[in-house]
Amino acid sequence: MLLEKINNPKDLKKFNFTDLDILAREIRDFLINHVSQTGGHLASNLGVVELTLALHYVFNAPKDKIIWDVGHQSYIHKIITGRKDKFSTLRQYKGLSGFPKPTESEYDTFIAGHASTSISLACGLACARDLKKEKYHIVSIIGDGALTGGEAFEGLNNLGHLGKDAIIILNTNEMSISPNVGAIATYLNRIITESLYNKIKTKIENVLKGIPEIGNRLFQLKNKAAELIKAFFVPGILFEELGFMYVGPQNGHDIKTMIQTLKRLKKLKGRPILYHIVTVKGKGYQHAEKSPEKFHGVSCFDVQTGNGTKKDNLTYTDVFGRTILQIGKEDKKVITITAAMPEGTGLELFKSCLPERFFDVGIAEQHAVTSAAMMAKEGFKVAVAIYSTFLQRAIDQIIHDVAISRLPVKFFLDRAGIVGSDGETHQGIFDLSYLRMIPHAVILVPKDGKEFRHMIFTAFQYSHGPIFIRYPRYYIPEKTIDFSMPLKTIPIGPIERLKKGKSMGIIATGIMVQEALNLSDMFPPGQCTVLNLRTIKPLDENQLIEYIKPLKHVIIMEENVTKGGINEEIISVLSKNKIYKKISTFGLPDKFIEHGDPDFLREKYGLKAEQIYRVLSTKY
Repeated sequence: MLLEKINNPKDLKKFNFTDLDILAREIRDFLINHVSQTGGHLASNLGVVELTLALHYVFNAPKDKIIWDVGHQSYIHKIITGRKDKFSTLRQYKGLSGFPKPTESEYDTFIAGHASTSISLACGLACARDLKKEKYHIVSIIGDGALTGGEAFEGLNNLGHLGKDAIIILNTNEMSISPNVGAIATYLNRIITESLYNKIKTKIENVLKGIPEIGNRLFQLKNKAAELIKAFFVPGILFEELGFMYVGPQNGHDIKTMIQTLKRLKKLKGRPILYHIVTVKGKGYQHAEKSPEKFHGVSCFDVQTGNGTKKDNLTYTDVFGRTILQIGKEDKKVITITAAMPEGTGLELFKSCLPERFFDVGIAEQHAVTSAAMMAKEGFKVAVAIYSTFLQRAIDQIIHDVAISRLPVKFFLDRAGIVGSDGETHQGIFDLSYLRMIPHAVILVPKDGKEFRHMIFTAFQYSHGPIFIRYPRYYIPEKTIDFSMPLKTIPIGPIERLKKGKSMGIIATGIMVQEALNLSDMFPPGQCTVLNLRTIKPLDENQLIEYIKPLKHVIIMEENVTKGGINEEIISVLSKNKIYKKISTFGLPDKFIEHGDPDFLREKYGLKAEQIYRVLSTKY
């Protein structure tokens, strides 16, 4: 096998074009077999096999810098740069990261787990290179999905203005995680109505009509002619106006053509270049080509059938999707917004049944929040469903555009807490800290699926400001849920006392509530009070004091960093009221949590009931 001969990018340069085509097929087989065992991002990587080979064939990394946008399509890059023997550890604890990581390899220029950053990184790197009077090439790879993000356009604008030497490769495949949306297509369609386009179109139609015998038949293909003009003229207009030399579009699976083109492009100086290629997401694996969104990020699956291990358990995402659809059917003012994640957030059902009230804004979290603010101001009940880690990108909009005006936008934070295999860039462990500081915010956290359903309903009854509900990438504790049961409003503020005891108080939130109940069972009966802190903000201080005052020892449990977490709020309330108790806090440390199995990570960081019991028994 040719792949066995590849230990670093220099080994590629010994191959001819036929060898490279064979190598591409071997890499696809390698990827499919390994990702089926570890899980990971498959379809996006299958689409960039030839591109990655061409890049490393032409450029000399790590001296030349290759920057991957998002980074979930960097698997082939890892294989080529000396990490194929470790590929079975992909996304496993202490194994290979699923994203570029400079601490993992000198070939990884920058960490990337969020989208739309690569052009800004290229711009910054080009400025630094020129100031240091160094000589090397810079290549960024960005997909059309990531190009929906505002930061990508900020980078394009500045890099084009500065005229720095860099190559931006735009890989279009019509898919990011879900089918791409955004203003690009609309903008291009507007441009083709300009006079230049119409003149060319008219001339082509006249020529076609004038061809004897077959002219009329050819004229019927005028729509295809229009698309041809659009493809070859409009992209050049757009990017040339931004200061780039535009090249393309070219077939992103034609290694020979890409290598020849990149060799020419690397010799050009004086302004940035946008090289446009077109690829097929999931290329070479029929199941991924047929359903690229399904194979964007996968758990373990059977290679022959493409089927994963089916689990009957409902997730919090499932509960959200079914419940918000139920509410939306009953209330025509309900609107849902997501940022390129209808499947991941559970909004696919809503999108299918109520498409006129569903909005996918692309990878543009800031825009999602601000547009939601205006819809809420106009009287709609707007739900914004975004992963916890991605909502970090819109902090300013939450504060400035939503909270100051007390607009009742409903935020649903999926993947809160420890997410697992995607690691530092995706762990949702900061949201309680960054949301607690915002005035007028209400923060709710469900302990189970039934409570979650009622919280979702409560959010749509609340109209005094933004409300946030955070929930994990996890199965609900219940075996099943009766979705026919009536929804009810949960009081905002009051703490739910699940157990009453005489000496120890265990305060927990979210999935830690079950751990709190397990912990209480390890102590003698009647000893532990267990409190479900389902409202993080506003905290009912009087009720908290009432429950805590008779107790000797308080244990606080949360799946969030302890810096800025609920433990600080509780300690502050007790201190302010001169109530001094023995307090033990259990949460996540002041660090970025690495990738690994979520249950393993919870155990590593001491969040299991048995571990907490051992700590308490030893110390007290």
